[in-house]
Amino acid sequence: MTAQSVWLCFALESAATFGRGDGIPGLVDREVTTDGAGCPYLHGRTLKGLLGEACADVLYALRNQGSGNQWTAAADALFGVPGSTATGTGKMRVGHARLPEALRTAIAAEVARKHWTRDDVVEAISAIRRQTAIDANGAPEPHTLRSMRVILRATPFEARLSFDAEISPAERGLLAASVLGFRGAGTARNRGRGRLTARLENDERQDVTAAWYALFREEVCA
Repeated sequence: MTAQSVWLCFALESAATFGRGDGIPGLVDREVTTDGAGCPYLHGRTLKGLLGEACADVLYALRNQGSGNQWTAAADALFGVPGSTATGTGKMRVGHARLPEALRTAIAAEVARKHWTRDDVVEAISAIRRQTAIDANGAPEPHTLRSMRVILRATPFEARLSFDAEISPAERGLLAASVLGFRGAGTARNRGRGRLTARLENDERQDVTAAWYALFREEVCA
């Protein structure tokens, strides 16, 4: 039984590939990860890693200001200590980022009634983008055409963040700062794919990002 949970919600601002590392010969070189009904999702382990990267960026900035020690302890409490045993894995558990539950339920019902097929769902939520490498003269290089399935811009996702113990004000503040710094996910996110805007919501689905971030800002500016 977790002491607390919140929702991490985000919407894509550019097309994204939450890849599974393989494709379909003759159709696409890199597929997106989908569930049984064809709905795309981002694996919880991957999402936790992305949040951890955003947190590391926050800690780096804080250390440059000479105020990193308190926040390093908060980060270790949330995410765990790298290379530690199971006892040091952190109190935060990150679920898969999926389409909102009501939407997934409606899609699954249509698939169960055979009104839609799984492929119909995949094609409705995604598209195939093709690209090729360009040489120094601006001409396409031979044999470099690649295709990638992408999840369409504006697609919403949500993931439950649950905690094995109560989280402190410092941990809430750092988590909010990390969520605000979480700007992209998926393949080629450093080249403009998978841009996103994220927020935290409580179980009543109220946005708590600003309130939690205020805890961080007040402590840093004190």
